[in-house]
Amino acid sequence: MAIVSNELLATPNSSNRYELKASELPAHCPMPGTSLWNSHPKVYLPVKENGGMAKCPYCGAEYLLKG
Repeated sequence: MAIVSNELLATPNSSNRYELKASELPAHCPMPGTSLWNSHPKVYLPVKENGGMAKCPYCGAEYLLKG
């Protein structure tokens, strides 16, 4: 079992706005690398289908498609 340092992980839902590249789709919340990946259930967000923006129904974080 690998031990991961908390210094390498982001605080869950620490940002309310995330900018994504097309290569990072499909978008989901919480983002990979959060220290508490189970802060809420993983939900996929229809960023591309919603004109380049989606909002997480659990935490309210906004996801924007850039470039």
